[in-house]
Amino acid sequence: MAAPGAAAPGAGGRSSTAVAGGADRGTAERGGGYGAGADPAAGGEARPVRGGDRGGELVGGIEGWGPVATTVGRFRLVPVRLDRDLAMITEWMNEPAVAAFWELAGPESVTADHLLPQLDGDGRSVPCLGVLDGVPMSYFEIYRADLDPLASAYPAREHDTGVHLLMGGATHRGRGVGTALLRAVTDLVLDHRPACTRVVAEPDLRNTPSVSAFLSAGYRYSAELDLPDKRAALMVSDRSLRHLL
Repeated sequence: MAAPGAAAPGAGGRSSTAVAGGADRGTAERGGGYGAGADPAAGGEARPVRGGDRGGELVGGIEGWGPVATTVGRFRLVPVRLDRDLAMITEWMNEPAVAAFWELAGPESVTADHLLPQLDGDGRSVPCLGVLDGVPMSYFEIYRADLDPLASAYPAREHDTGVHLLMGGATHRGRGVGTALLRAVTDLVLDHRPACTRVVAEPDLRNTPSVSAFLSAGYRYSAELDLPDKRAALMVSDRSLRHLL
């Protein structure tokens, strides 16, 4: 999506990818309802993403995309629920290493203002928690890059799907966890979105750990993009190259 600090594009969401975070395991576990066998919509009032998949045009059905086995544990994407997840995501957004790129530090209202356009939008951007072995420890945004302002900055293809990642918790950084999760999420997108031929990302060029994680996950460095508030690396994972990676 558009650069950090820009107005929320389309259905919401902005920022570069940040491979960093703040909440510890105990904080994460207090949310509840994240286990591989749990119903993420159980226990409290949900704010579902509106619009659904609409014939595969938008991003939908993510709650049914997992769990999957990875080299670092059992992983699944769980769509964000504001009543359950806002405090935890806000804590992550206030971690200095995250705030430097997402630019969403502040009270819960700042994080809510970022999430609500996506949760109340048409389904072109879906905020999710990454749950590893039953513990929420990362934040993802899965979005239609070809329907986002990002599409004006590169030769977008129909159904290009974008990924943003934030790692929550210092214990998960610097050990290859981000790379493993990016591989898993990229495979999930390509497995469940057959019309998508490429998964793309646009981390800030200054965010060296993020760029490195995408490269290690099999993405290729395609171009440099001048976005409104950053110079970004366009990272691309091609469906046609999956068998080689």
